[in-house]
Amino acid sequence: MNLDHKDRQLLALLEQDSRLTNAELAEKLGMSTSACWRRVRAFEEAGIITGYGAVLDRGRMGESFHAIIHVQLVRHDPEGVRAFNRAIIQRGEVQECYATTGQADYHIRVRCADITAYNAFLEEVLFRLPAVSSAQTNVILRELKV
Repeated sequence: MNLDHKDRQLLALLEQDSRLTNAELAEKLGMSTSACWRRVRAFEEAGIITGYGAVLDRGRMGESFHAIIHVQLVRHDPEGVRAFNRAIIQRGEVQECYATTGQADYHIRVRCADITAYNAFLEEVLFRLPAVSSAQTNVILRELKV
């Protein structure tokens, strides 16, 4: 799908606040409500918009420990990688996980209640996966842009 300037503005507004009504979006963009609705619908059908949701303040939910883990695998056999992926996807502590190039095979962003809960995640989940060779943790001190 070829996106023009209005399309990108519309997507940015939705990404910033998906609760804006179609009328509010159309007004902000200077377009008719029907044209705005058609564009949003086309984005959904094309898979550009994959869903809508709420952005949570995890710190206020009691998840004050925030870190990024750089994981290296000992081997990349398909079953080991699938087991790693399944285990990571199922965990509530895991906010994001990326397979990457470079020294680490995966970068995982986690949120936990505290260091004790994080240590439990490492010992009971991550370090029990046969494919995991090592993990290095970078504790997040503050968020600059989310």
